[in-house]
Amino acid sequence: MSSSTAPRAVRAGTPPRLAARDRAWVEGFADHLMHERNRSDQTVRAYLSDVEGLVSEVAEHEQLAPVEGAWPEVLGGLDLADLRGWLGRLSAAGRSRSTLARKTASVRVFMAWAVREGHLEQDPSLRLSSPKRSSTLPDALSADQAGRLLDNAGAPAPEDARERAVALRDAALLEVLYATGLRVSELVGLDRQDVDHERRTLVVTGKGGKQRTVPFGAPAATALERWLDHGRRVLVLGDPSGHRPLSATAPARDALFLGVRGGRLGVRQVREVVNRALAGLGDTAARGPHVLRHTAATHLLDGGADLRSVQELLGHSSLQTTQLYTHISVERLREGYRQAHPRA
Repeated sequence: MSSSTAPRAVRAGTPPRLAARDRAWVEGFADHLMHERNRSDQTVRAYLSDVEGLVSEVAEHEQLAPVEGAWPEVLGGLDLADLRGWLGRLSAAGRSRSTLARKTASVRVFMAWAVREGHLEQDPSLRLSSPKRSSTLPDALSADQAGRLLDNAGAPAPEDARERAVALRDAALLEVLYATGLRVSELVGLDRQDVDHERRTLVVTGKGGKQRTVPFGAPAATALERWLDHGRRVLVLGDPSGHRPLSATAPARDALFLGVRGGRLGVRQVREVVNRALAGLGDTAARGPHVLRHTAATHLLDGGADLRSVQELLGHSSLQTTQLYTHISVERLREGYRQAHPRA
């Protein structure tokens, strides 16, 4: 970091202050991402978080924290060595390659924008190499595990009306995740009008606001009908005894899946539901909603679906991303061959 642009040194660990100049950069970059690059709210938050993390980490590492205006002062003094050092420290802290690659991409987009807007004189990220993404295969359940997970979710419901409603919701969201391979953000963004019960399809809004139509099967249709007919109204109205006030806002009442207080179900709550169901299997360490997305894709390919169809179903912009799942299918075929063939 150039000494001519370095702000005054203060105690290490002091967080940079978000002054008026910082906010102007943040708001301008967010505007660029939303309106020029058509990025989703979730992507905008991730990019801003990555750049803010760069400012904070570099300021702390260099024992620098400007009195005000951390973004112009810290970012204006960065060079390629600073950026490489930042990535190196993140790697040493155990961040995954995919996380490092995403952060690199975020910083590159930001730096290019800042130079174009005249905030920075030069772009130190031009020669910053992006770490190769890990080729580790994603976790996927076997057909038996997936069947048991969904059977457990459809077990007899409790007597309490609210607990029964939550059980019906959890069963429905698990069935939908496995049937469609949706991202969790796509699932929680679904509204009731996005469901075509007659055709058994969902209108899904994916990354970049792109919409696609995704089919689902009979078990998911049944679970959805049970949730909508017998569970959802209990949560949207609150406690049937009348002791709980109506808590859902008007927009939230359009949501397909609701939380216990009547609002739209959140990503964290879905993660908890899925993790609890996966832990209940007792024979897998896999966790997170993405496991069901990976499982759906793998089982489709195992069953003979073509790669392009799976790409469209999952909403992948690149076929290369979808091809990762073919490796899982090939590995399973190879393992079955080793076990079954006498001369394997």
